[in-house]
Amino acid sequence: MIPSEKPITYYRFHAGNWERLDGKIITEAPVSLTVNGQVWMSFLCTPTDLQAMAVGFLYNENLISSNEELVSVHVCAAGDNVDVWTRHPIEKPKMWRRTSGCTGGTTSADISAPTQRPWDGFVLTPTTVCELLDQLYDSQELYREVRGVHSSALSDGQRIVIKSEDIGRHNTLDKIAGHMLLDHIWPERRILLTTGRVSSEMLQKAGRIGASVVISRTSPSSMSIRLAENMGITLIGYARRDQFNVYAHSERIAVTDAAVSFAGQADQSSS
Repeated sequence: MIPSEKPITYYRFHAGNWERLDGKIITEAPVSLTVNGQVWMSFLCTPTDLQAMAVGFLYNENLISSNEELVSVHVCAAGDNVDVWTRHPIEKPKMWRRTSGCTGGTTSADISAPTQRPWDGFVLTPTTVCELLDQLYDSQELYREVRGVHSSALSDGQRIVIKSEDIGRHNTLDKIAGHMLLDHIWPERRILLTTGRVSSEMLQKAGRIGASVVISRTSPSSMSIRLAENMGITLIGYARRDQFNVYAHSERIAVTDAAVSFAGQADQSSS
């Protein structure tokens, strides 16, 4: 198997001096996906949770819908291929679209016709949003050890139920979807937390997972905001431990007394 981290020796320049250091670096490796005996593609990924990543990718691409469709999922001994067999034939997409990011993913899904999520009356307080972000940071085991990796997690609104880490932000959501299928984890309320930028394909995967709220440490893109509005997903960006921005469907975030007071002052000042 391929390790998720590798030992390295490097040199640091600091305050006018050089020092030689030993450390670890995150692994980026090509891992191929074979479906029913046919090689489909290669992921560039951190080689952990490979079974979940392969299954989650097929699910997020809307090529499978349940665990019952799988016959077997096997990672080869060398750790550079995941072999998936299904109970029915799956046609390999004729065209793959390269997605954004320095370690971009691949998708065949059409983002022009998103699915609208129904309003379920689910509301988060601002304090809960910040607490959930703290839980994401606390779950970053690989990041704390070697840095250079994205983290994502699925929460039920109170606690993290699935977590994943990978050099590719897209891969983290595929790993989460894979664990949902393989481990039969389907919380009624689904909130996705991520350290990665929320691009259109990230929002697309979030919709397939069934998330009603997506919270990111960094920014959304213009297309992801439009998709979130169309899909009925509350999209939060630039989240920190004491602040965040809401870009779509703010009705799921409760208004605090302080916010109401501030809004009233703003209305008076503009009259």
